[in-house]
Amino acid sequence: MSAANPTTVGILTESFLYEWQVRAIERLRDEPGVELSLVVQNAGNEDHEAESWNSKDRITLEDVLEFFDVFRQERAWTFVLAERTIGRLLGDEQPLWHRHSTENVDALANVDHLECEPRTEDGWNELPDDVVDELADRCDVVVRFGFGLVRGDVLTAPKHGVISFHPADIRKYRGMGPPAIFHDGQDRAGSTLQRLDESIDGGEIVTYDEVSLEGCYTLWDVFDRLATVQIRLLTEGVTRLGDPTFEPESVPDERLGDFYYRDQRRSVPFAARVLSKNLTGRVRKRLERQEATDERVSPDGQIEREKTVESGD
Repeated sequence: MSAANPTTVGILTESFLYEWQVRAIERLRDEPGVELSLVVQNAGNEDHEAESWNSKDRITLEDVLEFFDVFRQERAWTFVLAERTIGRLLGDEQPLWHRHSTENVDALANVDHLECEPRTEDGWNELPDDVVDELADRCDVVVRFGFGLVRGDVLTAPKHGVISFHPADIRKYRGMGPPAIFHDGQDRAGSTLQRLDESIDGGEIVTYDEVSLEGCYTLWDVFDRLATVQIRLLTEGVTRLGDPTFEPESVPDERLGDFYYRDQRRSVPFAARVLSKNLTGRVRKRLERQEATDERVSPDGQIEREKTVESGD
């Protein structure tokens, strides 16, 4: 990989990207020897007001109707999702999960965009042949930030295939990932950048790293902590694939972790435990922040205000 012969990268996306994905793309764009070459957007799943999610400050009738609509599918887990919404209204901004319409992402402004509607069957998506040919011709590797479960020729058409994140160690937690990790009370977690095959969370490991979950009071804190890892891992993974001596790690079936199906989170015991831990964690976080504020009170009774700077990763 060099500036004269860069690794070309395609992006599969929905109509929007999350903030952490934007940051990962920005870091990748700035890496010497890497070139963003094509964006393929899912035309079958559009959200024309993606940014409106970022500044929501009240519960509307539409939210109430959506709650009952979601409840029909998610059952008990709906209350965990509702807790997240209420948390945002109370000041938990979750900046890494702010949405940006794909056309508004500066890092992709000069990259060719192509829209397509995938063929969907049994929850799997297959890209049309002409789109697969475009990706094969123009991209050494494709990053999946959209289109859900992907199968078909696109997985092998680019030189280095399609890579995607699973926010857990696929040798321990497949399927849900963070909800199961948080439910089980693990004190560390990691994220896997894998080269996809036609399995679920069973692809080859391109790169992996893990972090402590100390200070993660809620499930949403766990998602944040792992997103910061992923921002860094994307560039590391693409760089590795550009090295002709590198080979991703194949994981035999017997070494893959247990699969945690989404139906498990919809059960009352699972959802109740996560909801209870979230609520307890929010109270604990608030109390610890108050204690920290009290400790910063100077002898003359004036509070010494801290300036916080959010790190990009």
